[in-house]
Amino acid sequence: MTSAPLTALRDAFLQCRDMDASLKERLDRYSHAVRKIIPSYADAVEVLIHRLVDSGAGSSAPSVGDSMPPVILPDENGNVVSLERLTEQGPIAVTFHRGHWCPWCRISINALVRVQHKITEAKGQVIAIMPDRQPFALEFKREASSPFPVLIDMDNGYALSLSLAFWIGPDLERLLTSYGRVLPDYQGNDSWMLPIPATFVVGRDGIIQARFLDPDFRRRMTVEELIDALKAAQ
Repeated sequence: MTSAPLTALRDAFLQCRDMDASLKERLDRYSHAVRKIIPSYADAVEVLIHRLVDSGAGSSAPSVGDSMPPVILPDENGNVVSLERLTEQGPIAVTFHRGHWCPWCRISINALVRVQHKITEAKGQVIAIMPDRQPFALEFKREASSPFPVLIDMDNGYALSLSLAFWIGPDLERLLTSYGRVLPDYQGNDSWMLPIPATFVVGRDGIIQARFLDPDFRRRMTVEELIDALKAAQ
């Protein structure tokens, strides 16, 4: 990709990340910008989403009323974090992200950071889970000035156990490589797999109280829904 589209994408990302609007509006605005600037990528994304929907991707993931499978993962600083231990401290929103390189994920985490005071008032917690290696998880956290831990799901092991991980396919592999987004460089493996972005709000008892899961990675649980779910999970 030439420098002009890259610059236009960067400008669109910064505008959408920083605008005073709902998370949905910011994500939609960026998606529209991508459609305008690099339509070939937007077309490939639509093909991928249709494939995932038709195959029922994510349909067997844990749902409301199920126990959230326990996991122990390293955070961005290499500290071992237990999901079970975190839920003992209060309800938690477990959020899955594609990677630090994903603008939609960065817009989403920025939106959560903006309402950290409301999350605290709800006596809730948030964690982000992503398949990138430690330096990139640390960059993801630092860029957003996030108070939330970023847990590293190497090889998408936890996402696979939740039926969230999928292979992106050759078209997106080629396009992402041409844009300098080479997933093996970030993840440390050549699987070219990503998690479906999802949010699970888990109560102290380990039971899922609310869930948002959409094969279209451009859509996320709204911050209002997340906060309401944390309050209800008390």
